[in-house]
Amino acid sequence: MRITVQEAPFDMGTEANAFAAGHTDMGAIVTFSGVVRDLPDDPLVAMEIEHYPGMTESALTDIATRAQERWSLGDVLVIHRYGRMAPGEQIMMVATAAPHRRDAFEAAEYLMDFLKSRAPFWKREITANGASDWVSAKDADEDALSRW
Repeated sequence: MRITVQEAPFDMGTEANAFAAGHTDMGAIVTFSGVVRDLPDDPLVAMEIEHYPGMTESALTDIATRAQERWSLGDVLVIHRYGRMAPGEQIMMVATAAPHRRDAFEAAEYLMDFLKSRAPFWKREITANGASDWVSAKDADEDALSRW
């Protein structure tokens, strides 16, 4: 398991290839990348993400450990960025390796749902009109957790 919280951008292809290279005994590698999404009605200039170092890594490790306990996984990778990002930049990446695809897909979805709702990050959107708003939790994100 590798959990990384970093400010610097990362190359998803490089990370995915490195993750997959070490798992020749796995039949499935699933990857997902979350990106900063622009706002249709009020263009986004940037998203700023804050976190508490140490606490965040611990929470992400706990989420990934629960995924490993629930599914048959060979490995888990979570990369999450903080700091200022423009629309289109990658925020995070999840990768799972499993002997079979169902475990890899379900574990990746579980990780994404829990990272979205339970990882201790604070997101602020800064728009072209000068507004700066903290992103609130959404009911849909909480609903997504109910299936687990």
